[in-house]
Amino acid sequence: MSTTTRPNGSLYTKIENKIATVEFGHPASNSFPGELLQRLTDEFNKLSNNPEVSIIILKSEGEGAFCAGASFDELLAVSNLEEGAVFFAGFANVINAMRNCSKLIIGRIHGKAVGGGVGLASACDYALATEVSAIKLSEFTIGIGPFVIAPAVERKMGKAALAEMTLAAHEWKNAYWAQEKGLYAKVFENIKELDNELEIFSSKLASYNPEALNEMKKVLWEGTENWDTLLAERAKISGRLVLSDFTKQALERFKK
Repeated sequence: MSTTTRPNGSLYTKIENKIATVEFGHPASNSFPGELLQRLTDEFNKLSNNPEVSIIILKSEGEGAFCAGASFDELLAVSNLEEGAVFFAGFANVINAMRNCSKLIIGRIHGKAVGGGVGLASACDYALATEVSAIKLSEFTIGIGPFVIAPAVERKMGKAALAEMTLAAHEWKNAYWAQEKGLYAKVFENIKELDNELEIFSSKLASYNPEALNEMKKVLWEGTENWDTLLAERAKISGRLVLSDFTKQALERFKK
Protein backbone atom coordinates (compact mmCIF):
# COMPACT_ATOMS: atom_id res chain seq x y z
CA MET A 1 0.00 0.00 0.00
CA SER A 2 1.07 3.58 -0.63
CA THR A 3 1.43 5.66 2.49
CA THR A 4 0.42 9.09 1.24
CA THR A 5 -3.22 10.14 1.42
CA ARG A 6 -2.84 13.37 -0.54
CA PRO A 7 -5.17 13.47 -3.57
CA ASN A 8 -2.46 15.12 -5.71
CA GLY A 9 0.22 12.76 -4.39
CA SER A 10 3.51 13.49 -2.67
CA LEU A 11 7.10 14.05 -3.71
CA TYR A 12 10.10 14.09 -1.37
CA THR A 13 13.80 14.45 -2.09
CA LYS A 14 16.60 13.57 0.30
CA ILE A 15 20.23 14.41 -0.53
CA GLU A 16 22.97 12.50 1.26
CA ASN A 17 26.57 11.70 0.26
CA LYS A 18 26.09 13.08 -3.28
CA ILE A 19 23.01 10.85 -3.78
CA ALA A 20 19.58 12.44 -4.26
CA THR A 21 16.71 10.06 -3.50
CA VAL A 22 13.46 11.19 -5.10
CA GLU A 23 10.35 9.44 -3.79
CA PHE A 24 6.88 9.87 -5.26
CA GLY A 25 3.61 8.55 -3.93
CA HIS A 26 -0.12 8.54 -4.63
CA PRO A 27 -2.96 6.73 -2.84
CA ALA A 28 -4.11 5.18 -6.16
CA SER A 29 -1.25 2.67 -6.62
CA ASN A 30 1.33 5.45 -7.05
CA SER A 31 -0.36 6.74 -10.20
CA PHE A 32 0.29 10.23 -11.54
CA PRO A 33 -2.07 13.19 -11.69
CA GLY A 34 -0.77 16.04 -13.87
CA GLU A 35 0.34 18.15 -10.91
CA LEU A 36 2.60 15.37 -9.58
CA LEU A 37 4.13 14.81 -13.04
CA GLN A 38 4.95 18.52 -13.20
CA ARG A 39 6.54 18.45 -9.76
CA LEU A 40 8.68 15.45 -10.74
CA THR A 41 9.75 17.19 -13.97
CA ASP A 42 10.75 20.31 -12.01
CA GLU A 43 12.65 18.18 -9.48
CA PHE A 44 14.77 16.46 -12.16
CA ASN A 45 15.52 19.85 -13.75
CA LYS A 46 16.56 21.26 -10.38
CA LEU A 47 18.76 18.27 -9.42
CA SER A 48 20.41 18.39 -12.84
CA ASN A 49 21.98 21.73 -11.84
CA ASN A 50 22.76 20.86 -8.22
CA PRO A 51 26.56 20.50 -7.72
CA GLU A 52 25.96 18.62 -4.44
CA VAL A 53 24.37 15.73 -6.36
CA SER A 54 26.24 13.11 -8.43
CA ILE A 55 23.49 10.57 -8.98
CA ILE A 56 19.72 10.26 -8.47
CA ILE A 57 17.65 7.35 -7.17
CA LEU A 58 14.01 7.29 -8.26
CA LYS A 59 11.64 5.30 -6.05
CA SER A 60 8.00 5.23 -5.00
CA GLU A 61 6.17 4.80 -1.70
CA GLY A 62 4.94 1.66 -0.03
CA GLU A 63 5.31 -2.00 -0.91
CA GLY A 64 2.53 -2.35 -3.50
CA ALA A 65 2.76 -1.11 -7.08
CA PHE A 66 5.79 0.89 -8.21
CA CYS A 67 3.58 2.99 -10.50
CA ALA A 68 0.16 2.47 -12.06
CA GLY A 69 0.73 5.10 -14.76
CA ALA A 70 -1.54 8.05 -15.44
CA SER A 71 -4.40 9.13 -13.18
CA PHE A 72 -7.67 7.55 -14.31
CA ASP A 73 -9.78 10.34 -12.88
CA GLU A 74 -7.87 12.92 -14.92
CA LEU A 75 -8.06 10.76 -18.04
CA LEU A 76 -11.83 10.60 -17.65
CA ALA A 77 -12.00 14.38 -17.20
CA VAL A 78 -10.29 15.20 -20.52
CA SER A 79 -12.92 17.00 -22.60
CA ASN A 80 -11.07 18.55 -25.58
CA LEU A 81 -7.94 18.14 -27.71
CA GLU A 82 -5.97 20.75 -25.84
CA GLU A 83 -6.63 19.17 -22.43
CA GLY A 84 -5.76 15.77 -23.88
CA ALA A 85 -2.43 16.95 -25.28
CA VAL A 86 -1.57 18.73 -22.01
CA PHE A 87 -2.42 15.65 -19.93
CA PHE A 88 -0.26 13.28 -21.99
CA ALA A 89 2.51 15.88 -22.22
CA GLY A 90 2.92 15.29 -18.46
CA PHE A 91 4.74 11.99 -19.01
CA ALA A 92 6.54 13.41 -22.06
CA ASN A 93 7.95 16.19 -19.90
CA VAL A 94 9.14 13.82 -17.17
CA ILE A 95 10.85 11.51 -19.68
CA ASN A 96 12.54 14.47 -21.37
CA ALA A 97 13.63 15.84 -17.98
CA MET A 98 15.16 12.43 -17.14
CA ARG A 99 16.85 12.31 -20.55
CA ASN A 100 18.24 15.85 -20.27
CA CYS A 101 19.20 15.53 -16.60
CA SER A 102 22.99 15.78 -16.25
CA LYS A 103 22.92 13.10 -13.52
CA LEU A 104 22.58 9.34 -13.98
CA ILE A 105 19.27 8.04 -12.63
CA ILE A 106 18.89 4.69 -10.88
CA GLY A 107 15.38 3.24 -10.70
CA ARG A 108 14.29 1.31 -7.59
CA ILE A 109 11.41 -0.72 -9.01
CA HIS A 110 9.96 -2.52 -5.99
CA GLY A 111 6.63 -3.60 -7.51
CA LYS A 112 4.41 -3.71 -10.58
CA ALA A 113 4.60 -1.01 -13.25
CA VAL A 114 1.86 -0.25 -15.77
CA GLY A 115 1.81 2.11 -18.75
CA GLY A 116 3.55 5.34 -17.78
CA GLY A 117 5.21 3.46 -14.92
CA VAL A 118 6.99 1.29 -17.49
CA GLY A 119 7.97 4.51 -19.27
CA LEU A 120 9.52 5.87 -16.07
CA ALA A 121 11.47 2.66 -15.46
CA SER A 122 12.67 2.75 -19.10
CA ALA A 123 13.88 6.34 -18.76
CA CYS A 124 16.14 5.40 -15.83
CA ASP A 125 19.77 4.81 -16.75
CA TYR A 126 19.95 1.68 -14.59
CA ALA A 127 17.12 -0.13 -12.82
CA LEU A 128 17.04 -2.65 -9.99
CA ALA A 129 13.84 -4.58 -9.31
CA THR A 130 12.23 -7.29 -7.19
CA GLU A 131 10.74 -10.45 -8.68
CA VAL A 132 7.21 -9.08 -8.19
CA SER A 133 8.02 -6.11 -10.47
CA ALA A 134 5.95 -7.32 -13.42
CA ILE A 135 5.19 -4.89 -16.24
CA LYS A 136 2.25 -4.28 -18.54
CA LEU A 137 1.35 -1.84 -21.33
CA SER A 138 -2.43 -2.01 -21.09
CA GLU A 139 -3.21 1.13 -23.13
CA PHE A 140 -4.94 -0.72 -26.00
CA THR A 141 -7.53 -2.05 -23.53
CA ILE A 142 -8.82 1.49 -22.98
CA GLY A 143 -8.61 2.63 -26.59
CA ILE A 144 -5.32 4.52 -26.53
CA GLY A 145 -1.70 3.40 -27.03
CA PRO A 146 1.66 3.85 -25.26
CA PHE A 147 2.67 6.50 -27.79
CA VAL A 148 4.43 8.95 -25.46
CA ILE A 149 6.49 6.33 -23.60
CA ALA A 150 7.17 4.12 -26.65
CA PRO A 151 10.48 5.82 -27.59
CA ALA A 152 11.81 5.30 -24.03
CA VAL A 153 10.65 1.65 -23.92
CA GLU A 154 12.01 0.94 -27.40
CA ARG A 155 15.38 2.55 -26.62
CA LYS A 156 15.75 0.33 -23.56
CA MET A 157 14.10 -2.94 -24.63
CA GLY A 158 13.92 -2.90 -28.44
CA LYS A 159 11.00 -2.65 -30.85
CA ALA A 160 10.12 -6.35 -30.61
CA ALA A 161 9.56 -6.12 -26.84
CA LEU A 162 7.59 -2.89 -27.29
CA ALA A 163 5.36 -4.61 -29.87
CA GLU A 164 4.92 -7.72 -27.73
CA MET A 165 3.83 -5.73 -24.68
CA THR A 166 1.64 -3.28 -26.58
CA LEU A 167 -0.24 -5.89 -28.62
CA ALA A 168 -0.68 -8.32 -25.73
CA ALA A 169 -2.15 -5.47 -23.72
CA HIS A 170 -3.93 -7.85 -21.31
CA GLU A 171 -0.75 -9.72 -20.34
CA TRP A 172 1.66 -9.13 -17.48
CA LYS A 173 5.31 -9.78 -18.32
CA ASN A 174 7.29 -10.94 -15.29
CA ALA A 175 10.39 -9.27 -13.87
CA TYR A 176 12.75 -11.88 -15.33
CA TRP A 177 11.33 -11.29 -18.81
CA ALA A 178 11.90 -7.55 -18.27
CA GLN A 179 15.47 -8.25 -17.15
CA GLU A 180 16.14 -10.42 -20.20
CA LYS A 181 14.91 -7.59 -22.45
CA GLY A 182 17.19 -5.05 -20.75
CA LEU A 183 14.76 -3.06 -18.62
CA TYR A 184 16.14 -4.30 -15.29
CA ALA A 185 19.85 -4.77 -14.62
CA LYS A 186 19.19 -7.08 -11.66
CA VAL A 187 16.16 -8.72 -10.06
CA PHE A 188 16.01 -9.59 -6.34
CA GLU A 189 13.82 -11.89 -4.27
CA ASN A 190 12.58 -9.15 -1.96
CA ILE A 191 12.76 -5.44 -1.14
CA LYS A 192 15.39 -5.94 1.58
CA GLU A 193 17.82 -7.51 -0.90
CA LEU A 194 16.98 -4.83 -3.46
CA ASP A 195 17.76 -2.06 -0.98
CA ASN A 196 21.03 -3.69 0.12
CA GLU A 197 22.26 -3.81 -3.48
CA LEU A 198 20.95 -0.30 -4.18
CA GLU A 199 22.95 1.10 -1.28
CA ILE A 200 26.19 -0.62 -2.37
CA PHE A 201 25.74 0.22 -6.05
CA SER A 202 24.70 3.87 -5.58
CA SER A 203 27.58 4.53 -3.14
CA LYS A 204 30.08 3.14 -5.63
CA LEU A 205 28.61 5.15 -8.49
CA ALA A 206 28.56 8.36 -6.43
CA SER A 207 32.27 7.92 -5.64
CA TYR A 208 33.27 8.17 -9.32
CA ASN A 209 34.33 11.32 -11.17
CA PRO A 210 31.15 13.44 -11.62
CA GLU A 211 32.41 14.68 -14.99
CA ALA A 212 32.91 11.13 -16.24
CA LEU A 213 29.38 10.24 -15.07
CA ASN A 214 27.97 13.26 -16.86
CA GLU A 215 29.80 12.48 -20.10
CA MET A 216 28.56 8.88 -19.94
CA LYS A 217 25.00 10.11 -19.46
CA LYS A 218 25.31 12.05 -22.74
CA VAL A 219 26.65 8.96 -24.53
CA LEU A 220 23.77 6.79 -23.30
CA TRP A 221 21.18 9.19 -24.68
CA GLU A 222 22.83 9.96 -28.05
CA GLY A 223 20.33 9.99 -30.89
CA THR A 224 17.37 11.19 -28.78
CA GLU A 225 17.85 14.90 -29.48
CA ASN A 226 14.50 15.06 -31.34
CA TRP A 227 12.48 13.80 -28.38
CA ASP A 228 11.25 17.25 -27.29
CA THR A 229 9.32 17.45 -30.56
CA LEU A 230 8.63 13.73 -30.93
CA LEU A 231 7.07 13.22 -27.50
CA ALA A 232 4.94 16.35 -27.85
CA GLU A 233 3.60 15.00 -31.16
CA ARG A 234 2.91 11.64 -29.52
CA ALA A 235 1.03 13.37 -26.68
CA LYS A 236 -1.29 14.90 -29.28
CA ILE A 237 -2.08 11.43 -30.72
CA SER A 238 -3.03 10.11 -27.28
CA GLY A 239 -4.94 13.31 -26.54
CA ARG A 240 -7.03 12.80 -29.67
CA LEU A 241 -7.69 9.11 -28.99
CA VAL A 242 -8.76 9.67 -25.39
CA LEU A 243 -11.71 11.73 -26.69
CA SER A 244 -13.07 8.86 -28.79
CA ASP A 245 -16.33 7.18 -27.79
CA PHE A 246 -14.43 3.88 -27.64
CA THR A 247 -12.09 5.22 -24.97
CA LYS A 248 -14.75 7.06 -22.97
CA GLN A 249 -16.84 3.86 -22.72
CA ALA A 250 -13.82 1.69 -21.93
CA LEU A 251 -12.72 4.06 -19.18
CA GLU A 252 -16.19 4.08 -17.63
CA ARG A 253 -16.31 0.26 -17.69
CA PHE A 254 -12.83 0.09 -16.24
CA LYS A 255 -13.74 2.47 -13.45
CA LYS A 256 -16.76 0.38 -12.43
